[in-house]
Amino acid sequence: MNRIEEKMKQLRERKEKAFITYITAGLPDLAATKELLLAQERGGADVVELGIPFSDPIADGPVIQEASYRALCSGATVKGIFSMLEEVRAQGLTLPIVFMLYYNTVLHYGVEAFVRRCEEAGVDGLIIPDLPYEEQEEIRRFLDVSEQTILIPLVSPESGDRIPKLLENARGFVYYVSSMGVTGQNMDIYKEVEPCFGQVKAAAKIPVMMGFEIRTAADVKPLIDLIDGVIVGSHLMKLLDENDFAPQAAEDYCREFKRALNQ
Repeated sequence: MNRIEEKMKQLRERKEKAFITYITAGLPDLAATKELLLAQERGGADVVELGIPFSDPIADGPVIQEASYRALCSGATVKGIFSMLEEVRAQGLTLPIVFMLYYNTVLHYGVEAFVRRCEEAGVDGLIIPDLPYEEQEEIRRFLDVSEQTILIPLVSPESGDRIPKLLENARGFVYYVSSMGVTGQNMDIYKEVEPCFGQVKAAAKIPVMMGFEIRTAADVKPLIDLIDGVIVGSHLMKLLDENDFAPQAAEDYCREFKRALNQ
C-alpha cells in the first residue's frame, strides 16, 4: 500500500471526501514549488498533482498551458523537479504526490530510469493523459516491479464500454474527466454527467474523483453523495497567480475548501 492508497483508506474510515489539488512544478520557480507543497499539506490537501511542464500540453486548458510555458521559460526541468521533491521529502513532506505529465517526457528520460527515479524521489502516482490503455504495457512492467509508484486511470463520458477494462486492477483513485464544461452551469449538466459517473462508480473498486473546472465545494454539492472527492487545478493556478504564488494563499484555500467539502 503506497501513500495514495493509505490516504484513501484513512478518508474512507473517517467518511471524508478527498480534496486533490494541481499545481505546475517550477512556477514561479522550484524553490516556490517546494513551499507551495508544504503549504497545501498544512492546509489539508489530501493529494497533490504536480504538473511536469511540457512544450505541447494538449490535454490541458489555457491556464495550465500558459503555466507550463512559463515554468519552462523559468528553467524547470524533469531532473530539477525530481531533486526538488527529494529535498521537500527530506524536510518532512508526507503528502501523496502524483506527477501529471505527457508520455514523451517519460520516453525521453527512459521508461525504466524514470520509474526508478520516481521511486527514489517519492513520487506516489502518475497521470499520463496521452498514454492509451493499450500502450501501457511497458511502463506498467516497471511500475509493477516498483510497487511504490502507481498509474492513475483516467475515464470520461466517452469511455463507454471500455470503462470496466480501464478500471481492471486499478490502484489509488480514478480520475473522472467530465466534459460538462465550465463551473456554474445549470443542473441539467449534472443530470448528463450523473449516469456515466454512476457507471464508473459501479465498475470501480477504488475511489472516484471528479475534475471539471471546480472552484469551490459548493460547485459539487449536486453530486456530493456520488463522488468520493474532487480535483481542483485551473482555479487554484489562477488564484496563486493573482497572489504572487504566496504559500499562505494556497494554505488558506485548501483549508477552506476541505472544510466546506466535508461539513
